[in-house]
Amino acid sequence: MGLKYSSKINKIRTVALGLIFAGMIIMYIGLYFRNIEWLLVTFMILGLIAIGLSTVIYLWIGMLSTKAIPIECPECGKPTKMLGRVDACMHCKQPLTFDRNLEGKEFDEKYNSKKYWKEQQDQS
Repeated sequence: MGLKYSSKINKIRTVALGLIFAGMIIMYIGLYFRNIEWLLVTFMILGLIAIGLSTVIYLWIGMLSTKAIPIECPECGKPTKMLGRVDACMHCKQPLTFDRNLEGKEFDEKYNSKKYWKEQQDQS
């Protein structure tokens, strides 16, 4: 089976959604300790922090999404957004790039790293 690609925006949204569920589960675990007040409060605060962090991540990815370049996927024809030099279609997971030097190369997210491109320039 081939590699499964995912767009960066969807990956970050998945992390934020996971934090919401983790926060709710942490708070629910806190209910088991109703008799131990300090433990109940600790779990409730930890759950609230996880949900608050999720809110911050959703805000951040929303702002980042407005800067993303909207394109039409050549494979499925649906509109998608692209962050960085390489990304994947949000719908069909097709690897996408704007960089002509990367066309035909194996898809790798390291191409988005400034460190990678600096090392490439140093080697040249």
